[in-house]
Amino acid sequence: MKKIAVLFVLIAGTLWGSIGIFVRHYTALGLSSMQMVTIRMVIAAVLFALFVLIYKPKLYKIRWKDIWIFLGSGIISVGFFTYCYFTSIELSSLSVAAVLLYTAPAFVMLFSLIFFKERMTVPKAISLVLAVLGCAMTTGVIGGQLNVTLAGFLFGLGSGICYALYSIFSRFALNRGYEPFTITLYTFILAAISSVAVTDVVPVWQAVTADIGSIGYAVLFALVSCVLPYVFYTLGLKYIASSTASIIATVEPVVATIIGAVIFSEPLQIPFGYLGVALVFLSVVLINVKFKKRA
Repeated sequence: MKKIAVLFVLIAGTLWGSIGIFVRHYTALGLSSMQMVTIRMVIAAVLFALFVLIYKPKLYKIRWKDIWIFLGSGIISVGFFTYCYFTSIELSSLSVAAVLLYTAPAFVMLFSLIFFKERMTVPKAISLVLAVLGCAMTTGVIGGQLNVTLAGFLFGLGSGICYALYSIFSRFALNRGYEPFTITLYTFILAAISSVAVTDVVPVWQAVTADIGSIGYAVLFALVSCVLPYVFYTLGLKYIASSTASIIATVEPVVATIIGAVIFSEPLQIPFGYLGVALVFLSVVLINVKFKKRA
């Protein structure tokens, strides 16, 4: 089951990496980062709520003493994470924001060590270094030009911490017997409520309902960048450690960079870009290799 779980996390990272395609579209329409977040989260919450209602209504049931877990995963891990990430992009550069976001595996390892007593192994440590270094090379932090402010750095670091906390809150919920679909459902609902509360929704409504094509695009945005990757990632967490999953998910900025090169004619840095891609995939392989102890 572990091999399938690894595949689930890889799929999640790949789908998250495609978000730039949709962001480019809505940026061209003049929407702000939080307005994009609102489209993504509200539609994702509605779609997933309907799915769970049809599939297995009993998954709606939670214990109120555990509501703090879902408040954390929804508002902090998804809502506040996205705000920090997009603000970091606006204040610095995509490269810096992406690498600061992928400080997340380091925070996941730290939090997992504190809360769940997960062991820090040599392969995990090496994989983490390779993943962060690979992200830095792929996104241009190494071998490229930087544009960073203190505020951009702090928001970027905040996005990494919040992103890491999704694995932690999800692990708490899984350990308390909740199904992955229940975790995803309440994460989306609470993230949607929090995003609507701080967003001017009039331009959002106009952009989404302009015509049938706009409605279809918004639904696709929610499915591809939110519903499916979070479902796959949470399913993966059921069978592999949080720290392992967070490292595997570092394929996301690599996929985003490749999409930029192929679709938007943003070529990779030579040779650092290609070397970075190789290092990220090497980290994924290494974290899944079993090392036999010598007798």
